[in-house]
Amino acid sequence: MACIFFFSIPAHGHVNPTLALVRELTARRHRVIYYETEEFREKIEAAGAEFVSIEPYMPPVPENIDRIAGRDFASLIEMVTDTTISLDERIAQDVAQQEPDLIIGDSVCFWGKLLAKKHAVPFICSTTTFAFNERSSARMKPQLPEILRMVFGMPRIEKSMQRLRDHGYAAESFVDVIQNDAKTDTIVYTSRLFQPENETFGANYAFVGPSVMAKYPRKSHAKPLVYISLGTVLHNAPRFYRSCIRALCGMDCDAIISVGGKVDPSSLGDIPANVQIFPRVNQLEVLASADVFLTHCGMNSVSESLLCGVPMVLFPQHSEQEAVCSRAEELGAGLRLKHANVRSIRRALEAVLADSRYKAAAEAVAEDFSCCGGAKEAADFIEERV
Repeated sequence: MACIFFFSIPAHGHVNPTLALVRELTARRHRVIYYETEEFREKIEAAGAEFVSIEPYMPPVPENIDRIAGRDFASLIEMVTDTTISLDERIAQDVAQQEPDLIIGDSVCFWGKLLAKKHAVPFICSTTTFAFNERSSARMKPQLPEILRMVFGMPRIEKSMQRLRDHGYAAESFVDVIQNDAKTDTIVYTSRLFQPENETFGANYAFVGPSVMAKYPRKSHAKPLVYISLGTVLHNAPRFYRSCIRALCGMDCDAIISVGGKVDPSSLGDIPANVQIFPRVNQLEVLASADVFLTHCGMNSVSESLLCGVPMVLFPQHSEQEAVCSRAEELGAGLRLKHANVRSIRRALEAVLADSRYKAAAEAVAEDFSCCGGAKEAADFIEERV
C-alpha cells in the first residue's frame, strides 16, 4: 500500500472537499499523512489520516487577512515562501523516514508542489476550484486594484523567488510556483460540464464532482426561503448585510443571513421579523430548504447550492470567484448582482424567485453532478499512478 503526503492551505473550502478522498484512501489501506493546522485535526483524523501540525512552521496570520485574501498576490507569495522554507527541514526528515510514494497538494498550497519537486516525489494536484490553463484562466478578471497591487508588488515577489532559489527550489519565476504544466495529474472537485473550457483538459484531469460529507433531504417551507452568506473568509461586511436586511424588509419571504464571527448582529440595526441572523449555520441543511442563495461565489458554496438544486444571486468578491460566477451565470443557474445596494439586492432576489428557469438550470447541474464518480473515482485515479 502507498504512503501519501497530503498538503492543503488552512481553509475550510480547501480542506473539507478532500476529506472524502482521504477516507476512501485509508479505507483502501493506504497510509495518508496530512499536513495541516490544528483547527482541522479532528476532521482529518476522523477520515483516517495521520495528522501533522504545520502551525509551528506557519507565519502569523496578518490582521488584515480579510482585505488581502485573494487580492494581494505579493503577500500571498511571501506567505507561501515563508511556509515552504520553514517546513523544509521537517519535510526532508519525513521524506527520508517515511519514503512517500506520492505527494498530493492543493492547487493553491504551493509549498506542496515545491516540496515534491525538491525531494523528487511524484505529485498530484488537488484543486477545489476550477482547473486552470491558458484558456480557463482568461475567465479570471482581476479588478484594477488587484492589477495595481500585482504591479507594485513585483519587487517583493521577485525577492521571494530568490529566497526560494537560495534554498534549492525550482522557482525561476512566480509563474513556476502558481501554475502546473499541462501534464500534471490533477483531481478536480467538479464535473466536466461545470468546468469552463472543459474540452481543453485531457485524461490527466479527473473531474470527480463536488465532495460533500453530508446531504439533507429537501424540506418544504411555508414561504420562499432566502439564504445569504459571504463564506468563511471575506465575510466581514456589515454594510452589505445592512443593505440585505433593508432589501428583505417587506418581502413575502423568510431569510437566513450568516454573517461570520466578526460581525456583531446587534450592530446591524433593527431586524425585521422575517429575517434571522446567525454567526454561522449548517449550510447544506439550510440549502435543503432554501429557494435562492445570495452567495460570494466560492466554489464550495456554489457547488453545494447546485447540488441542492438552489438557484443563486451571484456576488463575487475577487477574480477566482468571478470565474465561478461567470460559469454559473452561463449555465443559467444564477443572476449576477451588479450593485450591492438595497434596490439591486431586492430586484435580484425577486427575479430569481419569480423565474423558474433559474431553478431548472440549477437542477440540471445537480443531475450532472450526481453522475460523477466522487471519492472512489479520485482514489482509482491515484492508484493508477502509484
